[in-house]
Amino acid sequence: MEALGVSCVSSFYKPTPIQKKTNFNKSTPIPRSWFSSTSKITSRSTKVFTSLSSSSKVSPENVDVPEAELETETPNDKFEWFSQWYPVMPVCELDKRVPLAKKILGLDVVVWWDRNESTWKVFDDTCPHRLAPLSQGRIDQWGRLQCVYHGWCFNGSGDCKFIPQATTDGPPVHTLKKACARVYPTTVQHETLWFWPSTDPKYKDIIKKKKPPFIPELDDPSFTNFFMNRDFPYGYEVLVENLMDPAHVPYAHYGIMQVDKPPKVKADREGGQPLELSVKKLDVNGFVGRQEWGSVKFIAPCTFCMYADDPVDVQGNGSAKSTGTDEALVLRPKLSGQQRMVFFFFCVPVSPGNCRLIWGSAKNFGSWIENIIPKWIPHISLNLVVDSDLYLLHIEEHKIMEVGAANWQKECFVPTRSDALVVGFRRWMTKYAGGQINWGGKFSPTYLPPTPPREQLMDRYWSHVVNCKSCSFAYKSLNTLEVSLQVITIVSIGIVAATKQGVMSAAVRTMVVSMAIVCFVASRWLAHFIYKNFHYHDYNHSFH
Repeated sequence: MEALGVSCVSSFYKPTPIQKKTNFNKSTPIPRSWFSSTSKITSRSTKVFTSLSSSSKVSPENVDVPEAELETETPNDKFEWFSQWYPVMPVCELDKRVPLAKKILGLDVVVWWDRNESTWKVFDDTCPHRLAPLSQGRIDQWGRLQCVYHGWCFNGSGDCKFIPQATTDGPPVHTLKKACARVYPTTVQHETLWFWPSTDPKYKDIIKKKKPPFIPELDDPSFTNFFMNRDFPYGYEVLVENLMDPAHVPYAHYGIMQVDKPPKVKADREGGQPLELSVKKLDVNGFVGRQEWGSVKFIAPCTFCMYADDPVDVQGNGSAKSTGTDEALVLRPKLSGQQRMVFFFFCVPVSPGNCRLIWGSAKNFGSWIENIIPKWIPHISLNLVVDSDLYLLHIEEHKIMEVGAANWQKECFVPTRSDALVVGFRRWMTKYAGGQINWGGKFSPTYLPPTPPREQLMDRYWSHVVNCKSCSFAYKSLNTLEVSLQVITIVSIGIVAATKQGVMSAAVRTMVVSMAIVCFVASRWLAHFIYKNFHYHDYNHSFH
């Protein structure tokens, strides 16, 4: 897990014994806000919520669902989905030569490199002329974004600079406001491109007022970062819940991911056991979670971080230190000595029933071999991990939609502390975010796309390979090698067939035929390898 980031999620599952007694009335002081720029620690009125302990007697009538243990009293706070920064893609996966189409929060956008300003731009993926997609266009010789339907050209500010159909002696129609493309505010942070989902001019300088969530380790030059991205055929809510649920790891990913500290005595083959999770604070900006091995933090709407081992930014009395900066307070993990590691997950709502995950790790230790192994090799293992529960989550989301998201807590039986983070997230969604994503009126609240065939549902090529430079290069190279092996096979057989008896010795003939057989077998094996690792790899839990 630490060597290649192959098991980013597995480190989250570090079971610890259940505490026999938990006294929340003796909890240590909590900062006014973990997520705001305020550095001064003040007290606030809180509500105390208890959850079902391991010693509670369980019955359908008396189950007390785990909730946030400390929640600030901010009943009037409302989360605004369109007033947040959203990650688009890791910069390392973007191609400066061509525009790229993306969908985020139901919005169709185009990402392109403006070489005149040396910065990434995000436009609405619509040409103002006849509404053709700008993402199907090109970057012209002057570095402008050109619509290939009629050749209209736009600069980085969205201004139309050229309309081929307009006469030079006529009115300058290209200067009119209606000829401009709609531009979204953008910024690059943590090697990732972010955009603000509004083209209203009043948000042009929004970066000066509000920035994306800051993770210091990702900007620390002493840390090495690992990134990966993939689209999934299930919604944002299900994705976030799955990341917050360590209890599913030994079961849904059995045979793929190793549990770091399995129990000495297993109750079943997989080794599942009680987990002590809790939500220490919850407000409109998200929440902080704790487990004895470390901490987690959800910064709404997209950022979820997991910090390995115990945080070191905590004073002896348990109160958090203030950083005195504009960034959020961060719990810094300590592995051994000065070793630190953080796992980050950027969860992007794409459309109903679809989401995108940009995830990886940052650490200040590791072996040199990590820097020379191609990224596509660990990506194969990571894709297998996310494929092993993909179908489960897709079906789960459809069942939740059938009963209604508002009835989630009534329909889902969550009596143990292992579900504390999931319950905390659902509570945040209900109380602050209206119980569901605001798609700007583009979709019905009950809309979900139908379930496609399993092979299409779990397709890796369009969901990851085309969006990953390393995997895309490996895919093309391996396909070229497969074709080369087939050519060698055909040529070898042709030579043997065309050569007259006696011209070629029996030993040479045998060698050529053997080479043809080896190349044919190798090409068939390679074809299977390519399909299984870059297109579709099914996972049947019954045989694992």
